[in-house]
Amino acid sequence: MVALSDEDALIQRSIEGDHAAFAQLVERYAGAVFNLAYRMLGNAQEAEDASQEIFLKVYANLTRFDRERKFSTWLLSIGSNYCIDRLRRRRFAWLTLDDTVLTIPNPGKGPEHSAIEREERDAVQRALLRLPPAYREVAVLRYWHDLSYEEIVQALGLPESTIKTRLHRARRMLADALRSEGVVQEEMPLQE
Repeated sequence: MVALSDEDALIQRSIEGDHAAFAQLVERYAGAVFNLAYRMLGNAQEAEDASQEIFLKVYANLTRFDRERKFSTWLLSIGSNYCIDRLRRRRFAWLTLDDTVLTIPNPGKGPEHSAIEREERDAVQRALLRLPPAYREVAVLRYWHDLSYEEIVQALGLPESTIKTRLHRARRMLADALRSEGVVQEEMPLQE
């Protein structure tokens, strides 16, 4: 008999009705799911609500999880699809100054440096929210969740060429948006 990994064991126990095991999975991935939802939706409260809904969907569909896939990829694909659906329903809501990211300042940095970093983060978030959902989705999965092309292909069910094209266009749109806000002064190199 092959020994199950810790994650596989938690999944199996969750399928068998062990709520504490599922709570451990939620705890393990809550940050990644919230981050995905926040980057996609641009609002902390909405991201919190979306995170809860995403985990409910995961729990309801846990028996459908293909053990050949990576759990985190499957989870983020459910989250990504949920956020895209939510965006379609509300037809884009732009980030306001009230929707800033809550951070704990680094005591080693002065207030000026922290303010500049916060402004840059907010500018990146605003630029990200300007992207069409299909481009935002691949950018968030690639650059904030560091998924490989193969994992994004699995998560979204799209050909790798489509993923690469969308990423290339998303980088161009982000660079243009950041230049227009004065965050970057020169042509940004487009890196994979």
